[in-house]
Amino acid sequence: MKTYLIAIVLFFGISLSAQQTNDLKLWYKNPAGAVWENALPIGNGFQGAMVYGNVEKEIFQLNEATVWSGSPNRNDNPDAKQALGEIRNLIFQGEYKKAEKLINENIITKKSHGQMFQPVGNLELSFPDQQNFTDYYRELDIERAVTKTVYKVQDIIYTREAFTSFPDRVLVIKLSANKPGKLSFTTAFTSEHQKQEISVNGNNELSLSGTTSDHEGIEGKVKFNALAKFKVNGGRIIASGNSIKIEGADSVLIYVSIATNFINYKDISGNEKSLAKSFLDKALDKGYDKMKKAHVAYYQKYFKRVKLELGSTVASQLPTDQRLANFRNVSDPSFVTLYYQYGRYLLISSSQPGGQPANLQGIWNHSMNPAWDSKYTININTEMNYWPAEKTNLSEMHEPLLKMIEELAQTGKETANVMYGARGWMAHHNTDIWRINGAVDGATWGVWNAGGGWLSQHLWEHYLYTGDKNYLKSVYEILKGTADFYADFLVRDPTNGWLVVVPGNSPENAPEAHQGSSVTAGSTMDNQIVFDVFSTVIKASEALGKDKQYADSLRTLRNMLPPMQIGKYNQLQEWIDDVDNPKDNHRHISHLYGLYPSNQISAYRTPELFAAAKNTLLQRGDISTGWSMGWKVNWWAKMQDGNHAYSLIQNQLTPLGVNKDGGGTYNNLFDAHPPFQIDGNFGCTSGITEMLMQSSDDAIHLLPALPDSLKEVGTISGLKARGGFEIKEMKWKNGKLIAVSIQSNLGGNLRLRTPNQIMAKNKMSFKIASGANSNVFYETNEVKKPVITKESTIKPLDIAPTYLYDIATEKGKVYHFSIKE
Repeated sequence: MKTYLIAIVLFFGISLSAQQTNDLKLWYKNPAGAVWENALPIGNGFQGAMVYGNVEKEIFQLNEATVWSGSPNRNDNPDAKQALGEIRNLIFQGEYKKAEKLINENIITKKSHGQMFQPVGNLELSFPDQQNFTDYYRELDIERAVTKTVYKVQDIIYTREAFTSFPDRVLVIKLSANKPGKLSFTTAFTSEHQKQEISVNGNNELSLSGTTSDHEGIEGKVKFNALAKFKVNGGRIIASGNSIKIEGADSVLIYVSIATNFINYKDISGNEKSLAKSFLDKALDKGYDKMKKAHVAYYQKYFKRVKLELGSTVASQLPTDQRLANFRNVSDPSFVTLYYQYGRYLLISSSQPGGQPANLQGIWNHSMNPAWDSKYTININTEMNYWPAEKTNLSEMHEPLLKMIEELAQTGKETANVMYGARGWMAHHNTDIWRINGAVDGATWGVWNAGGGWLSQHLWEHYLYTGDKNYLKSVYEILKGTADFYADFLVRDPTNGWLVVVPGNSPENAPEAHQGSSVTAGSTMDNQIVFDVFSTVIKASEALGKDKQYADSLRTLRNMLPPMQIGKYNQLQEWIDDVDNPKDNHRHISHLYGLYPSNQISAYRTPELFAAAKNTLLQRGDISTGWSMGWKVNWWAKMQDGNHAYSLIQNQLTPLGVNKDGGGTYNNLFDAHPPFQIDGNFGCTSGITEMLMQSSDDAIHLLPALPDSLKEVGTISGLKARGGFEIKEMKWKNGKLIAVSIQSNLGGNLRLRTPNQIMAKNKMSFKIASGANSNVFYETNEVKKPVITKESTIKPLDIAPTYLYDIATEKGKVYHFSIKE
């Protein structure tokens, strides 16, 4: 099959056409069976479902975003404050293991280590005498957010459609047959919750009520109610125990609503039953076609903002699981398009304004005790979930995370004060629906205290893309709060006088030279995050024209932070001392935060650091967990190495089990850590965007990392850049930018960096760029000159030549450019 596909692809080459319907479907010739990772995800940001597509027993595994174990609680450890001085002294003396012991005893929580995101249960449909089916087909249409299953039994064609309505907050299922009276099945709820009640109401309405689990000493108090109601065309409906039987129907509609008593992280006084009933009753008044049309229209308002066309080959004609198995060996560019848009689909489906942020599994989980509790790991995973939000034109999907950050800023004030005697607010490396901020799991993971600092950069990023000063005013005190925490928490390193975070770590990694302990002072990532926190507040104060004296005080502190360092292996040092092991293949490469998502390391402004970052990437290797490979796509895009970035995409889009000692992708294209973590999906979508367009380093850089595999022909439209610019359309051919149109939504200078010369197509102020970019949204912060160890032989890399242009723009106008012949 491989040889055959390669031969055909080479013969026919790549064809480019408009994004076809087939290109945006996950489709299969087999049901999911008993494998959850074969089922297909649908969601509306509040309610999620996994659709198995099984013939004899169809399963809709149900989630609701606020069904979490436990109840409002805090997990700060007040012992931290009195032990802090001794812990710091031990770390400065190199007694890392002793410090680690004290941290576990005094900083790590003695209460809950975080609560669990839990499933509601299943809606199961049992069909008698359908085991001998043929012509099976199922799909997830990510252009419309609708699933479909079709099969034949004898001469009857059965069709099922399902979607989770965005406007109506219900799951809608339509079952039909091509001949009258042929639909007969039994429907029932199942659930693994210990506290549950399943019943059939007098009006043939299925009900599943329950209460979530107690966990780690916190009583489960989230009450939920799922309701299922049937509209039957022909045939009859019969209540049978705790199930509903449908006999001899022409078609059936099933409406499923789910609600909880959760109002916010400190209030669970809602009425889940009346809310579920209200969603259901409102939906029942509407016809299927009307609901479906409204659902698709709502979804496409966001999804259709970005279109990507990379061409297609005959490899795209196979089912999705076969394309996944073949991808690393054939040319299948439209599979990249599908995976890219699938990331956007998942973000729209799991993160809606007014709802909860996408957690470690988005909004989809079938386990009562999921890996890592399926909560919010904020030392990379939660942040990665939202990397595509602004640049792939899904700014509204960012709102649940931004709201969570505002809530953490409230709960984190008490943590900062009680645990560290500091002003402002902070969070450690994990949180959950109850917005805990305490340190969990153990010193190796939990002592990291930069969760608030990193998350706060999302508030600033939202401003950089939208230019919304009213929004900036509303979050300014939150940004200041992270700076206040560090202003109080930083201490002088007695060896060199730098201000450092201590205790801290470089997430989840532990050098042998530090006694195998992750506990440290002044890790590179901590230094980079503090640098960004201070810089962000300085810029925000300038934008709002306030707090000049305060901003000046942060400049003073920023100047006392450690510089980045280049070690004896020509690597960017991960720790303040040169103890990196070039054979370390740890999945976290946290010190490259400064390369991405931050912009402290630049090909143009910091060439030695840029070269050192590349050496670090090479030393760490490619194969790793799914999410780590997703991050590496972004880093290699920033390195302007499209071929290496593409090889990471191939590694990530490989069936689980093929990459030795690494992750990959499940048949439903969920990212495999393993197990499933959704951050890898979002990370790769972000990385593909960075390969085509970047806007974090002084200019909008077009086609910075276009791989040979995608050079032949391509088009993308709808990407957003900082400063309110939108790529209305960009085309390339044979690796050259041939046309681009850019809309300016805020006005100001548009600086373009291009791989080849371009010319203006309409009248505009168009000139070769020089000096600093006058657009305030593109101002960069000067970093200290790196300290380079005497053993290093680091040299700047040869960077591909580019062309730099400045265009004065007016708000609302579109500017067109073409290749200069």
